[in-house]
Amino acid sequence: MELDRIRELADISIRRGCGFGLIAIGTASVGASFDAFVAVKLAAICASAMVAILFIKAMQAPTRPYRHTEVWIMLERRHGLPEQRAQQVFGSILRERYMWHATVTATGAGILWFATIALVLFGRH
Repeated sequence: MELDRIRELADISIRRGCGFGLIAIGTASVGASFDAFVAVKLAAICASAMVAILFIKAMQAPTRPYRHTEVWIMLERRHGLPEQRAQQVFGSILRERYMWHATVTATGAGILWFATIALVLFGRH
């Protein structure tokens, strides 16, 4: 079904962006690895920023023209939807998938914040 294909491609598109973000976070953390507290706190801050970005993208998805999305390009600029419904379908699927990725990323950010607090409590800073 076309909706499943759109959802699958939305996940690929979002995960690609998140993957590049994780590479940046990991690189920055390695650069700060001289101090475990600084490295973990930096990762927590950056992961939290990623959550905010994903949330903002989710809020914008329903009104962003679907023909300006990577999903549209990945579909080779074709879909089997009635034109009057296409914006609503693309927007709602993208919003749902951005929110799911934001939730998963927020879990990771929470773990990093917990680790930051643990480093403070156990005197590693």
